[in-house]
Amino acid sequence: MSQTPSDELKRRPGLWTILRTNFLAGVVVVVPVSLTIYIIWGAIGLIDTWVLPLVPKRYNPSTYTDIDIHGFGLVIFLLFTVIVGYLTKGFIGRWAVNRAEMLVARLPIVSTVYNALKQILETAFADRTELFQQACLVEYPRPGIWAIAFVSSVAKGEMQTRVPSEKDDVIAIFVPTTPNPTSGFILFVPASTVIMLDMSVESAAKLVISAGLVYPQPEDPAKAD
Repeated sequence: MSQTPSDELKRRPGLWTILRTNFLAGVVVVVPVSLTIYIIWGAIGLIDTWVLPLVPKRYNPSTYTDIDIHGFGLVIFLLFTVIVGYLTKGFIGRWAVNRAEMLVARLPIVSTVYNALKQILETAFADRTELFQQACLVEYPRPGIWAIAFVSSVAKGEMQTRVPSEKDDVIAIFVPTTPNPTSGFILFVPASTVIMLDMSVESAAKLVISAGLVYPQPEDPAKAD
């Protein structure tokens, strides 16, 4: 059965539909990029407001050019951080840091804030391959429902003896939340109750962050069949 010209016009999308589709496609690209640039630009300006007042005027380019160089404070901050990191790697630097931490530990409120921030930064900048040993599946929050988890370590001390396990070791696993895998739940379970995965920790983290949209490519094509 042949189609008439009127049928083809009915199936062809209108101008408003085309414009709306293109607009939504553009929003998906423009909005994330614009917000990212805005946040980074604002963060650089915030660092400038903190650092530049501490820089002597004779070392500040704006003193000679009458132009505020956006990001100059960030450069000073990065150089200062690199120098401090280099110094703390030596014997004298480690000794000074240890003495400062001992002093901070004597201050009740300050020590709590300092230790919390230090743990957060160490966790944020640590190598994820060192934080977790392997990705796995665990029945959570109830039997029959499987969730991605990461093996943290083999449980020790009271956690190893108190958790019922006749044959296997008790392991500590971390069940992350979506789309923020830095928050989640720590579970202590027998090793036989989890299924170890072949995918890397990084691939499993991407799967969690993407809410199940990004799956790792199988190394062996035969496994995908």
